[in-house]
Amino acid sequence: MTAINAAKIVILATDGYERSELRVPYDQLKAKGANVKIASIKDGEIKSWDKKDWGDSIAVDLSARNVRSDDFDALVLPGGQINPDVLRHNEDAMRVVRDFVKSGKVVAAICHAPWLLVEADALHGRDATSYCSIKTDLKNAGANWKDEKVVTDHGIVTSRSPDDLDAFVGKIVEEVEEGRHDRRAA
Repeated sequence: MTAINAAKIVILATDGYERSELRVPYDQLKAKGANVKIASIKDGEIKSWDKKDWGDSIAVDLSARNVRSDDFDALVLPGGQINPDVLRHNEDAMRVVRDFVKSGKVVAAICHAPWLLVEADALHGRDATSYCSIKTDLKNAGANWKDEKVVTDHGIVTSRSPDDLDAFVGKIVEEVEEGRHDRRAA
């Protein structure tokens, strides 16, 4: 078990992440004392999508190719349409997702980010949620899709949209503090 104020959390994103879905977990987890790092498939800064146009940027702390699940307690995957679609076609990003799923550590995906869990074949037989427009994608991947603010299945946390961010972050904290989750392969 890891207290949230001692937790190390990595957020994996690239250009086009939904601004609130990265910033709210980043800010709230840091405010609770967690050490939060931003990983990406590119160096420098990544630019957000904020409602209807490009938003601000955030500095990248480390490359996805250098992320090791042993170094962190949780992986957070913000959504937006662009961000997860680009990441699911990148082998470094997908290795990170697969490694965290295999590790039993917390993996949290919101909005369109469950596409990464679909690509990692991590949802078969699991309860999950997502933005409504990708519900069929999750069902086709074998997930038991639920229309709820946040759904957790053995440390895999999914959420629907920015409207659900407080519940999403609260569940991340709860799951991190529970510790590693024994879970069957999807």
